[in-house]
Amino acid sequence: MYKKIMNKFALSYEGAKSFVCAGIACIVGDICFMFPVALLYYLSNDLINGEIPTRHCWLYGAGIVVSLLLIFLTSLWKYNATYFATYKESGVKRISLAEKLRKLPLSFFGKKDLADLTNTVMSDVQVTEQMMSHYVPQFYGSVISTCLIAISMFVFDWRMALAALWVLPISLIIVWTSKKAQNHFTRKQSQAQVLVEDGVQECLETVRDLKSNNAEKKYLSGLFKKFDKLEVRHIKSELGVAMFVVPAQMILKLGIASVALVGSMLLVKGALTLITFFMFLLVVSRIYEPLAGALQNLAAMNSMQISVDRMNEMENYAEQGGGKEFRPQGYDIEFKNVCFAYNSGEKVLDGVSFTAKQGEVTALIGESGGGKSTAAKLAARFWDVDQGVVSVGGVDVKSVEPEELLKAYSIVFQDVTLFNNTVMENIRIGRRGASDEEVLQAAKEAQCDEFVQKLPKGYDTVIGENGSMLSGGERQRISIARAMLKDAPIIVMDEATASLDAENETQVQTALSCLIKDKTVLIIAHRMRTVDGAQKIVVLQGGKVVEQGAPQELKAKGGVYAKMLELQEGA
Repeated sequence: MYKKIMNKFALSYEGAKSFVCAGIACIVGDICFMFPVALLYYLSNDLINGEIPTRHCWLYGAGIVVSLLLIFLTSLWKYNATYFATYKESGVKRISLAEKLRKLPLSFFGKKDLADLTNTVMSDVQVTEQMMSHYVPQFYGSVISTCLIAISMFVFDWRMALAALWVLPISLIIVWTSKKAQNHFTRKQSQAQVLVEDGVQECLETVRDLKSNNAEKKYLSGLFKKFDKLEVRHIKSELGVAMFVVPAQMILKLGIASVALVGSMLLVKGALTLITFFMFLLVVSRIYEPLAGALQNLAAMNSMQISVDRMNEMENYAEQGGGKEFRPQGYDIEFKNVCFAYNSGEKVLDGVSFTAKQGEVTALIGESGGGKSTAAKLAARFWDVDQGVVSVGGVDVKSVEPEELLKAYSIVFQDVTLFNNTVMENIRIGRRGASDEEVLQAAKEAQCDEFVQKLPKGYDTVIGENGSMLSGGERQRISIARAMLKDAPIIVMDEATASLDAENETQVQTALSCLIKDKTVLIIAHRMRTVDGAQKIVVLQGGKVVEQGAPQELKAKGGVYAKMLELQEGA
């Protein structure tokens, strides 16, 4: 049962247990609210039959106290079971989704943009939080408690029970059949929401380029149109719900009229006592109020399905598996007839084979879009190959858990990511637990010390979101310092020195020469100067290896590498 609840509402196991507890609390709470009705029924019956005996006075007094106490206790239980438990579950869910994202392959992120993922982790969880705290347990509680009350109503008089309850299935069916329409409105609203969030984020990230090109007004004009569409989608979604809920609630109100009409007819015929008629009027006035809310809850539950599906899609996405142990025989990286495509039918790598040996620098060069960065990322198992094998020290990387595999890698990307923290902590990400002295040594080797000393607080300076206080070259050097601090046996550098001037590039490469001793180094570069010290060149063109060998050998061949070298020297 718990597994079904977990899948239906995208809950954790503890969340599913809390949901069951909340449902029971709502059922008990609704039934307790009927106790005063029962007391009023018996009190009225005694008043009609004559004076109330003294012992009954004490009984009614005790009944009132017990009813109030039960209502208080069940309301407190209901509040804790619905609100507090749900807020705790939403925190657990966000952490669970974040943990899942950490384990997913990059192929998943290629299908989603940042705004979409943020919307799932934040907005969709918030939607389910509101549903599970305000609507879902209350709906099931109302329906089940009404069924229990209905049984007692049939015990008293089946004719009056039918008069009171015939509207319930009709109203529920009307709202239930709206599920498909509501999902349509909610899906469109969610898509509009993602477009707005994506537009706002893009605007903030590109504000410098927009200003420099006088494109602010044009961009904001398009963004405002997205806001207008989102507003329209919200209105349509609300109207879509109202189209079904309002008629259902109107039909529900007919139950009071039918009870009054049928009761009056039976009363006139003498087939019903006045007190029973009075009791049914009290009961229907009480049960229709939570039922009207239940119809709104059902409509809200219908619209929740889109958020649940989005979270389940993320939760159920296949993770990259593998063993916990990684024991390679050395750290040679070998590609054997590797084929890979981001999208079916569009091969990025086609039959690629080469070996990057430990203790050597292997450079991947070639035209843009030739597959260089893809090959490097496959080596670190950011994606899994479609065909062939990528191995490290004779171990297929697909057989090793990604986190365990990446312990052997230091990676420096062209696009550096820094955090809104101090310089010291940004470098320390390379090796958690590294001492300040070790961080400072890595920073000096990466030629960071000179510019860091000029910052207001030196290494304790908070550098802003993604290192906004630093230049591109300075950010790149901090990234290189991380790699130096990690000191892993495999180093992958994707245009790592592209943002450095000639002087700094020379200094960093001098530092790197110490770092790469006895390591497997894979360098991706466009500038021939960057790969001058490489022992092996692999030229990728159109996703295939067209040349590979030592630089001097390739120069002598006069092939693709020689032409690239000639073109750059000429430029």
